[in-house]
Amino acid sequence: MGAMSSLSELRAVWGQRALPAVGVSVLLQDGAGRVLLQRRGDDGGWGVLGGGLEPGEDFLSAARRELHEETGLRCPNLRLLPLDTGLVGGPEFWHRYPNGDEVYLVGLRTEGTVPAAALDRARPDDSGETLELRWFALDGLPPLSSNINRESMNVLRVRRGLPPLPRLDVPPPPPPGDSLRELRALVGSRPLMTPGANVAVTNERGEVLLLKHAGTGRWTLPGGSLEPGESFAECAARELREKTGLRAASLIPLEMFAGAEYRFTYPNGDVIDNISVLFRAQGVSSELVLDLTESHGAAWFAPDALPLAGELSGPLIRAQVESWRRLGPGAS
Repeated sequence: MGAMSSLSELRAVWGQRALPAVGVSVLLQDGAGRVLLQRRGDDGGWGVLGGGLEPGEDFLSAARRELHEETGLRCPNLRLLPLDTGLVGGPEFWHRYPNGDEVYLVGLRTEGTVPAAALDRARPDDSGETLELRWFALDGLPPLSSNINRESMNVLRVRRGLPPLPRLDVPPPPPPGDSLRELRALVGSRPLMTPGANVAVTNERGEVLLLKHAGTGRWTLPGGSLEPGESFAECAARELREKTGLRAASLIPLEMFAGAEYRFTYPNGDVIDNISVLFRAQGVSSELVLDLTESHGAAWFAPDALPLAGELSGPLIRAQVESWRRLGPGAS
């Protein structure tokens, strides 16, 4: 089955309009705390290492691949940042490439360290993506070309007690719509990389709320896919409200799920590669009111009385429900 997850392939049918682009940033530092930046081949500007996920990749695998492609280096201690500083998403991460293609960057940051002398053996691949590599002190950074680079540097600068770099102005995001449905009309059932968020709502008895999915007939969590310009948290809040009528005072990110094991095929044949953050809802208010076009029922389940694996709507939901059980319900 040919994959349509590649952003470049989607451009053939979507044009240059903004799409969510799932990627990973690599924040690589030396022993003195300097950060390794690349001068990019597309715009000649300086930025962090990293790039887009390939279909079926998890974020750490993608980070290792991108690091090796762009520098020829490997970093044994490369790791994901915690979600509170590692998540990327929102209207500020709009970017227009020199060819006019627009994206909203979403994904995760990784970090690691290598000796400063490692740069002497750096050998970028022959794609032309990397023009130059150089170490920079955090208080002596070059001009950075987009907010994805500025915000990544701010993660490191805050640790050092340095003031954050200002964000660049970006256009307002498009009004909410149904971009996934619009894409489906253009590409058919072929696989789409689909970033999104699901929400664990827990009642005072420590039970989790599950919905009976109208399409699969199986139990699922409230949630769905990102619209262009949304952060993962904004997606979670909107989907919770649309699917259940509930509102949360806060949404705590628990875990990111990405990789080949989370591919899902709907009964109509549509295939998605899920990139999903599980959130815990806190301070939930309002009455439960279901969107009956999406859900045919709802029920509360205790950690020791969850539906069987085959009754849950695919590998992503099974993994996220297990994550909720493993991490502890936590009152919503």
